[in-house]
Amino acid sequence: MQDLNRVIDQVSREKGIEKSIVIKAIEDMMLSAAKRTFGSDHRFEARFNPSLGEVELFEIKSVVATPTNPNSEIDLVTAKERYDPEAELGDEILIKLDTATMGRIAAQAAKQNLIQHIREAERKQIYAEFKDRKGEIVTGIVQRFERKNIIVNLGRTEAILPEKEQIPHERYRQGDRIRALILDVQLTDRDLIITLSRTSEDFLRKLFELEVPEIYEGIVEIRQCAREPGARAKVAVYSKDPDVDPVGACVGMKGTRVQAIVQELRGEKIDIVPWTDDQAELVCRALAPAKVSKVILDEEEHSMEVIVPDDQLSLAIGKRGQNVRLAHRLTGWKLEVRGDSEAEEEARAARAALNAIQGIGEINAELLYQLGFRSAEQLAEADEESLIAEGISKERAHQLIAAAKAHVEKARALNADSSSAQTTTEGQQAEAQQDATATLRHKTEAGQEQSSLTSSEPNVSAEVKP
Repeated sequence: MQDLNRVIDQVSREKGIEKSIVIKAIEDMMLSAAKRTFGSDHRFEARFNPSLGEVELFEIKSVVATPTNPNSEIDLVTAKERYDPEAELGDEILIKLDTATMGRIAAQAAKQNLIQHIREAERKQIYAEFKDRKGEIVTGIVQRFERKNIIVNLGRTEAILPEKEQIPHERYRQGDRIRALILDVQLTDRDLIITLSRTSEDFLRKLFELEVPEIYEGIVEIRQCAREPGARAKVAVYSKDPDVDPVGACVGMKGTRVQAIVQELRGEKIDIVPWTDDQAELVCRALAPAKVSKVILDEEEHSMEVIVPDDQLSLAIGKRGQNVRLAHRLTGWKLEVRGDSEAEEEARAARAALNAIQGIGEINAELLYQLGFRSAEQLAEADEESLIAEGISKERAHQLIAAAKAHVEKARALNADSSSAQTTTEGQQAEAQQDATATLRHKTEAGQEQSSLTSSEPNVSAEVKP
């Protein structure tokens, strides 16, 4: 135990642990060794003496009149004669023990206990350091590969980059430098688990924060972002300063800022759009580079029907629906993208369906179409209050809905009659078919009977003699 101060200083410095924690671990080690040597029914106390540079071990005994347990009790006379002349009943006597009397096995067990305590203290220290760093970007070295997970050396500890948090088709070799976002930090009884991510949208946000000073300073905000890692991303930005262009700030001079992020993400394409509180305009911007002709908004369903030129339809949808998927995630609206020709054909059919209602007229049909009605059934199921809210009088709203209900009932009656007539015709055809089949069967049976009779007559032959 000589020069224990130097050992404590070295361990504290190398492991980044406070000296008090190391001293506590050494004291616990001595207590463990003492219990293994002398028995667990003894009471001990270990104290580190910095002036001596060693841990002093004491056995604790209570002063009683008549001891019943010699391992933990001592009589008053013996206590006064051997240890403390001023001892009294009820006092506790500390008897210093010689640590050299402890055996090799106990010392080895104490050493293992010390290592365990130091490792546990180190884990807690690292956890305290990293638990508040969730959402930060760290740089590490690829240490090894476990199955398809990457183990990253962060210096004092290791972190794991799971397969699902890796950008698709991204490859690393041992010793490569890697940047990732701290996704989670967990401290278990056995280990410290730091999980990294390169696919998180927060990773993209933090990269912009590192590359764009205006974002770091809070002048430009990333209001929303959506990405499909390794393929494409969309970022909506907003500037608090009217003199600062948010898109230009993120792109940088000759695109240097955004290109640095693209290189870090291994070629992931990034679309930067200016944020606006006008949701229809935001959707149009989110669908860029496609041009939008018209947007029909449905607040109740929180959806939009987006009409684009026919030659822009594939561009608006994107490869395997990627562009419209990212626009949906960026804006939060359900999007249905259609071409002009398809939308015009549906509009003509809807106007014709509304105009077919008796007493509606072209003007009312157009008005109802603009209000979102596309069929007589839809109008028949509407309530008068919804039409009144759009500026239609109560009497006219009642007439329109009544006309739509009458039209729907008439159409259903015609369909029912048509179905009934079709069923009757089919029944008659089935009966005629059955009669024909029965007649054919009767003729067949009659022919068989005639053949049977002919074959049953005896053969009569006459022989003529000359």
